[in-house]
Amino acid sequence: MTETLVDAWPELPWRSWEPTITTLHLWTQIVGKVRMALTPPLNHWWHVPLYVTSRGLTTTAIPDGERTFQVDFDFLDHRLVVTTTDPSEFAIPLEPMSVARFHERFMRGLGDLGIHVRIWSRPVEMTEAIPFDEDETHASYDAGQAELLWRAFVQADRVLKTFQSGFLGKASPVQLFWGSFDLAAARYSGAPAPRHPGGVPNCPAWVMEEAYSREESSVGWWPRSEPPGPSFYAYTYPEPAGYEAASIRPAAALFDDRLGEFVLPYDAVRRAPDPETTIREFLQTTYEAGANLGGWDRAALEPAVTPGLRPDRPWSLAGIPRLPADEDDASVDDPRRRVHRHGSRGG
Repeated sequence: MTETLVDAWPELPWRSWEPTITTLHLWTQIVGKVRMALTPPLNHWWHVPLYVTSRGLTTTAIPDGERTFQVDFDFLDHRLVVTTTDPSEFAIPLEPMSVARFHERFMRGLGDLGIHVRIWSRPVEMTEAIPFDEDETHASYDAGQAELLWRAFVQADRVLKTFQSGFLGKASPVQLFWGSFDLAAARYSGAPAPRHPGGVPNCPAWVMEEAYSREESSVGWWPRSEPPGPSFYAYTYPEPAGYEAASIRPAAALFDDRLGEFVLPYDAVRRAPDPETTIREFLQTTYEAGANLGGWDRAALEPAVTPGLRPDRPWSLAGIPRLPADEDDASVDDPRRRVHRHGSRGG
């Protein structure tokens, strides 16, 4: 597959990939829990997810005393690679093996590098919570299916990042949350949210209280293994009255009563004449429905013009009072006039 041109929106074998998906889900939980145990906390659990790379998934740099290390899933060479700033490293082939075996090899490899960490050895947000070091049940790994899953994540990641450009308020990065095993991005109104009721399998209620502590509009992509298969999704928390009956596009999107969110099947996307435009239409109309019904201050939260890839003028100025550039009565030392030598941060 990797030696030939690959369809950007390939057909996914979701009707048969559940064994591989579940095993991978559990492996990412082990890796993600290590990141969570060693990384300083951020609001909404932003310190725990994985991120899509040009070869797979990564933790990004994890602090370990005065050094850092990183864990990468490589779905082209099918390896798990751990690198450090020492530098030292180890790798585990990604191949059929039980969760217990993966857990043992990964934790032993970390120990051999002098990385000593303890994690809670049970899956979260899953109804079947066999301890990692006892799980001989889940042991499937189909390399072709794993690569296709990653390629779908790549496309979803790319489109979600473009969508996030059209927002000025607080917004999350595009992140893979290993608890639910979905790629997600959130926008926030700035207002506090009612306390989340919890009820997520094998997950304390306070975890969800932190995750949903502010009003949010959340979108993402989920590699589900039941009809209608992998899907883009969208929801607003708290859900405003009338949200599920809102008019959204495209026609292939629907409100899933069981999940309590809008979904757009991946299969409908890949059959569309313009898959990316189809997804963007879904993301935008579901966001607008939630923001309008929820009374968000959209004028303050959205740019007048969404920036292109190489902006040539500022776009985040709506509603922000500014001083005239030639205001004569401002002191040279006035911090409002100071030009910081670190520049734009953006290059």
